[in-house]
Amino acid sequence: MISAVLADDHIVVRTGIKMLLDADPDIEVVAEAAEGTEAYSLVARYKPDVLLLDISMPPGQSGLIACEKTAKDFPDTKVVILTMFAEPEYLLYTLRGGAAGYVLKNSTPEQLRQAVHDVANGGSYIHPTMVELLAKHAAGGSNDPSIQQLSCRELEILQLIARGHTNKEISKMMFLSVKTVEAHRSKIYKKLHLKTRADAVDYALRHKLLDL
Repeated sequence: MISAVLADDHIVVRTGIKMLLDADPDIEVVAEAAEGTEAYSLVARYKPDVLLLDISMPPGQSGLIACEKTAKDFPDTKVVILTMFAEPEYLLYTLRGGAAGYVLKNSTPEQLRQAVHDVANGGSYIHPTMVELLAKHAAGGSNDPSIQQLSCRELEILQLIARGHTNKEISKMMFLSVKTVEAHRSKIYKKLHLKTRADAVDYALRHKLLDL
């Protein structure tokens, strides 16, 4: 029996996914979470074979950070990203963060269950659409500073900067000191060759970060 923890901040979506997984007699959803911090805690408690994780969840509790922390602290729990974002940048980003699978939310029930089985058995699963997009992305190349240079925390901070939050507001949302936020902000701007908040907004819009 494959044990799984499911994390998505939309209860209707989460309920639907659970129903699809429960239809497989070899998969058991042992717990559900509405955000990344809760998902990580449930992994620590249940030690599931698989964590199915949405990317887009509340700031400071996102799927990106939960993915990275789970892969690092609980390597026996394989992370499957379950998302609506069909951009190769996010696939590469999550794979770098330790994800073993990347499934789009428009996948068929069979594809979803196959992903769970594949990663639980030590393999990996990438949605077929993403494999094709990744090949095109690699062939096309880009002169744009890569989002993959950012850590998960830096990515979240960039999102919040682009949404207009001050350093003080970000520090409260992410439980960091203002000085730490300022240091992250400086690193982000340097890595992505940004100079102003307007540059950060433009970059976030082009990379669809405000949709996360």
